[in-house]
Amino acid sequence: MKAVAVTCCLLCFQFEALYVQPHVSDAQVVVEFENGNFNFTFPNPKNVSEFSMTLFKGHEKKEICAFHLSQERVIPKSNVTYCETQHSRTSTTFILKNLEKNHIDVYTYDLEIFLPPPYIDCCLKETYLYIQGK
Repeated sequence: MKAVAVTCCLLCFQFEALYVQPHVSDAQVVVEFENGNFNFTFPNPKNVSEFSMTLFKGHEKKEICAFHLSQERVIPKSNVTYCETQHSRTSTTFILKNLEKNHIDVYTYDLEIFLPPPYIDCCLKETYLYIQGK
């Protein structure tokens, strides 16, 4: 099975880091195809104590996988069997496993920053994922 990921557009905000303000920059997603899985890795926002990252599928933005960090508590969430999250101190990774042709779609990654204020909602990337049949 061959698979291809194409990053279609970058829709992110640039916020300057002033003192201890949240810092969201041009978050570059790293897309890797490894052992039959697609890994989408994003750097975590800086100077932030509470945030969420969500992976949506399709133009209707169906939530398939999410991750929430609050006061060092990590809360992963998955609505499907083929998506899971991994978190480190520096990055968050969405892992898509066992993909088939019905998983071909646009995937959107959303970052929400809750603390410190102000609340920021930033659509980071849209990536078109194409799965080529056998």
